[in-house]
Amino acid sequence: MDERISVYDDKMKKTYEYMEADFAAIRAGRANPHVLDKLRVDYYGTPTPIQQVGNITVPEARVIQIAPWEKTLIKAIEKAILASDIGITPSNDGAIIRLVFPELTEERRKDLVKELKKKGEEAKVAIRNIRRDGNDAFKKLAKSDISEDEIKQLEDELQKQTDKFIKEVDALVDKKSKEIMTV
Repeated sequence: MDERISVYDDKMKKTYEYMEADFAAIRAGRANPHVLDKLRVDYYGTPTPIQQVGNITVPEARVIQIAPWEKTLIKAIEKAILASDIGITPSNDGAIIRLVFPELTEERRKDLVKELKKKGEEAKVAIRNIRRDGNDAFKKLAKSDISEDEIKQLEDELQKQTDKFIKEVDALVDKKSKEIMTV
C-alpha cells in the first residue's frame, strides 16, 4: 500500500476501532463488564478506572459484581456508577457492589438499535471526511511533479479503502443490532 494512502487508512481504522469500543459498552440485556470501561473513581484524588481499583466479575448472566480492593472505595464506586449514564442503581453488602441488569423491553431494544444506527452513521461520515481530506491532499500534490494518472490512482485506492471500512461499519451495526433484538 502506498504510504500516502496508509496515513488515511490508519485514520479510518482508528475511527472503526473507536466505534467498535463504543458498541462494546452498549448493553444487550446481558451483563457486560465493558459498560464500566469509561467510568472513573476518585482514588486518593486521582480519577482511576474502576478496573484498577477492584475485581470485576460476571457471576450470572445479568449481574456484574465489583469487589473493591479497599473497602473505603465502595462509596466512591457507587457514586461513579450513579453519576454515569448506565442507568442501573448499584447495591452493596458492605464488601461487594452488585449491578443487576433488568431484562430489556421491546421498546428499549428498538431505541438501542436506533442509537446504534446513529453511531454507525456518524462513523461513516467520519470515514468519508477522512477520504475527502485525502483527496484534497492529493489534489495539492498535482501542483508538484505528479501526473494526473497517479493522482487518479491514489484517489481510486483511497475510495477502495473507504468502501471497505464502510462495509465493516455496516456489518458491525447489523451484528450488534441482531444481538440486541435477540431476546
